[in-house]
Amino acid sequence: MGVGRGTRVRVRIRIEGIVQGVGFRPHVHLLARRLNLSGWVGNDDRGVFVEVEGEPGDLERFRKGLRDQAPPLAAIDRLTATEIPVRGDRGFRIVASREGNHRFTLVSPDVATCDDCLSELFDPADRRHRHPFVNCTNCGPRFTIIRDVPYDRAATTMAGFAMCGECEREYLDPSDRRFHAQPICCPACGPVLRLLDGGLRGASHARDPGGGDSGDGPDPPGPNGGSHAHGPGTGHPGKRPDDGVDPIVAAVRVLRAGGVLAVKGLGGYHLAVDATDEEATRTLRSRKRREERPFAVMVPDLRTARALCELDAEGERLLTGSRRPIVLLPRRPGGAVAEAVAPGDRRLGLMLPYTPVHHLLAAELARPYVLTSGNLSDEPIAYRDDDALTRLAGVADAFLTHDRPIHARADDSVLLAVGGGAVPLRRSRGYAPEPLRLSPPARRAVLACGAELKSTFCLARQEHAFVSHHIGDLENHETLCSFTEGIEHLRRLLGITPALVAHDLHPEYLSTKYALDLEVPGSVDLTGVQHHHAHIASCLADNGERGPVIGVAFDGLGYGTDGTIWGGEFLVADLAGFTRAGRLAPVPMPGGTAAIRQPWRMAAAHLRAAYGDALPEDLPVRARYGPRWDEVVAVAESGTNSPLTSSAGRLFDAVAAILGLRDTAGYEGQAAIALEQCADPVEKGAYWARIVDDGPLLTILAADLVRAVVEDTRAGAVPALVAARFHNGLAAAAARVCARLREDTGIGTVALSGGVFQNRLLLDGLVTALRLRGLRVLTHRTVPPNDGGISFGQAAVAAARDTLGLF
Repeated sequence: MGVGRGTRVRVRIRIEGIVQGVGFRPHVHLLARRLNLSGWVGNDDRGVFVEVEGEPGDLERFRKGLRDQAPPLAAIDRLTATEIPVRGDRGFRIVASREGNHRFTLVSPDVATCDDCLSELFDPADRRHRHPFVNCTNCGPRFTIIRDVPYDRAATTMAGFAMCGECEREYLDPSDRRFHAQPICCPACGPVLRLLDGGLRGASHARDPGGGDSGDGPDPPGPNGGSHAHGPGTGHPGKRPDDGVDPIVAAVRVLRAGGVLAVKGLGGYHLAVDATDEEATRTLRSRKRREERPFAVMVPDLRTARALCELDAEGERLLTGSRRPIVLLPRRPGGAVAEAVAPGDRRLGLMLPYTPVHHLLAAELARPYVLTSGNLSDEPIAYRDDDALTRLAGVADAFLTHDRPIHARADDSVLLAVGGGAVPLRRSRGYAPEPLRLSPPARRAVLACGAELKSTFCLARQEHAFVSHHIGDLENHETLCSFTEGIEHLRRLLGITPALVAHDLHPEYLSTKYALDLEVPGSVDLTGVQHHHAHIASCLADNGERGPVIGVAFDGLGYGTDGTIWGGEFLVADLAGFTRAGRLAPVPMPGGTAAIRQPWRMAAAHLRAAYGDALPEDLPVRARYGPRWDEVVAVAESGTNSPLTSSAGRLFDAVAAILGLRDTAGYEGQAAIALEQCADPVEKGAYWARIVDDGPLLTILAADLVRAVVEDTRAGAVPALVAARFHNGLAAAAARVCARLREDTGIGTVALSGGVFQNRLLLDGLVTALRLRGLRVLTHRTVPPNDGGISFGQAAVAAARDTLGLF
C-alpha cells in the first residue's frame, strides 16, 4: 500500500456470494478483533459490507483471512476493496442491516444439523437437550424460512419468536458459535413440537392398541403467516407440551403400531412408516395412491446404511455431507426392509437424518423408516400447516408438527451414486437456490420456464443462474400454482426482473403457456428453445463449456422442429444453436400419451417396424393382448393419434414389454428402469444395429435391435442376457454415430444428456465406447440429465443468444 509501519489505512470492502446466514459477519468480527482493527461489518441486499482500519500489514492479513478462514458454508464470489479516508475510530462492531435498491444477495440452502448441535441435542446436561429446533451459524434452516433479504431474523419465519435472555446473550457474544445465528432458539423461547391426531383414523386406531395415548394433543398451530405461539420444546425438564407426553416418544409409538405419521420437515411435510413393516408400507401406498414408485428410507446411521446397501467411500460422503440428499445405492440381499418399500428394485434410496426432529425419531425408533413426500400422487408437497392437515387427513394417522412456518417448499434432493461420483436426479433441498455459473454471463436478466415433467425454473443474472427447487410434473392446477408462486418468491428474494424469457417449443406445456402469457409489448423478449438443444446446453453449461459438441440427447419425449416427437437425437450444437445430425429411426406412438403408461403399445409399434406382416405368432407379448394388439397396430398405421417418435425412452419401454418385464407403467420411465435392473452387468455381448444415411440424418435402425431381442429370446436366452446385449448394442451404435460425426465435423467432444442417461448401465457403456474411440465426453455434474435440468439449459441458450445479439 506504499505506507510504512505505524501508518493507519482505512478500506471499504464489499463481499458478494453466499455470505448471509452462514456466520460471515461473526467471522469478519472475530478476524478484525484478533488483528486489532477498527470499523464495522453489516448485511445489505448485495451481501456483506465492511469498513476496516488499521496498519497496512494487518489489513493485508485481514483481507487474506476473509477468504482463507471463511465459515464452511460461505462461498465468496467477489471481494472488492477501496481505500477511503481514515476515521481514527476504535473498536469493531456489527451494525444494523441496510436495505438498498439493487439486490445481489445469494441465499444459502438449508443445511443439515452439525455435529456440535447434535452433541447438545443428546446431552442430558445441556439446556438444549432433545430440543427439536437446535441450530447454529453452521447448520439449520435457511432458504425455506427466508421471507426477504437482508437475512436477519425479522425477515425469516422466526420473526414471531422473541429470544429469551440466554439465547440473546449467545446471539450477541462474538465468541459463541451462535453469534448472529438468525434461527437461534431454545426450549424456553423456540417453536413448539406437537403430535396431533390425524382426525380420520388417529394414532390410537393403529394396529397396536398400546399406541392410544399418543393420539390427542393441543390444538393445531395456526396457518403459515399468522401469529406464532410461543412455548417449550420437547425435552427440557419441566418444559413438556401441555399433555405432558414427549411428542417424539408418542410419534414413535404411532410408527411401531403400524401407523402413518406426517412429519413437518424443513421444506414441507413427509409421510413416515416403519420401513420394516410390510403392512404399514402397503397401507401408505394405498392411502397416498402411489402403487409402485419406490419410497426413500431414512436410516439412523451409517452402520444401518451398510447393512441395507453396498456403500463405498463416495456413497458415505454423499450420505453424511451437509446437504443430506437421498442417495440411490445397490441393495444388499436380505436387507431388513419391507418388500413394499421398493418393489422389485435392486436399489434403495437412503438418507441420513438432517434435522433434529429426524435425529430424535431415528434414535427413538432405532430402525429404518420410510420418509416420502407429504402429498398424494402427482400433487406438490404440502408445506403450509392448514393445507397439510386438510390434504393429508385421509393419509396420516397422526401429525408431528410445530409452529415455525415454512416459507418456501423444497422436496428432498436425489443423487445416483456412480463409479466414484454422483449423477443428480433431483436438485432441491440442500442445493437450491445455490447459484450455478453461467458462461457467457447473461447481459440481461433471464427467466427460463423449463419443461413439463420434473419441472424447475431458472432465474439468471450476470454469471449467476439460480435453478429452482424441484416442483414436480406440471400437469395440474396445484403444481402450476407451486410453479408460479416459486417464481415470484425467488424473483423477489433475488431482486431479479427478467428481460428475457426462455421456454420449450411444445405449445401445450403449461410452462410454455406461462411464458407466452408474460409477453406484453416492450416488456420482455421471448425465445423458444428446442427441448433436446436445452438438454445439451444444460450439459455444456454444467461443465462450464460453450461448444460446439456432438450432443447425444436420449430421453422420453420432446417437441421437434419438424412436428414429430424427438427423443433419440444426435445434435451438432453450441449454446446458441444446433443442427440435427442423427436420430433413432422413428416409429408411430399408438394412442399418443397412452403409450407412456402402456409400454406394450410401443412394443407393437417397434415390432411392426421390425417385422411388418411377418411378426412371429408365438410372441408372448402379442398373445397377451389378442384382438387389441391388431387394433393398436391398425391405429399406428393409420397415423390417427399416433405421432412419429424417435424416442430412446419409448424404445426401452418396447423392449421391456417384449421381455415380459412391464406391459404397463405406474410412472414415467418405470419400464425402462425395469429393463436396466434386469440386465446382467457383466455380460459383454452386444446386438448390432445398422446406421444408414437418411437424407441429412444418420439413423440408427432400432428395428435391428428389436429383431435381435426377439430372436435371442425365442432361442432361449434369459431376459438378463437379452437386456444387457440390448444396452450394449445401443451404446455401441451411438458411439459409431458420434465417430462418424467427428469425421464430418472435426468435433471431438461429446455431451450426453436426457433422462435416459439416468440409466447407469447405458451411461457407463457409452462413455467407455466413446473414450475408446478417442472422444472426450461431458456428463452432468450439478444439474440432472433429466428434465429437471432443462431450465438451466434454456437460460444458458438465452444468455448466449443475447450475447450474440440474436433478439
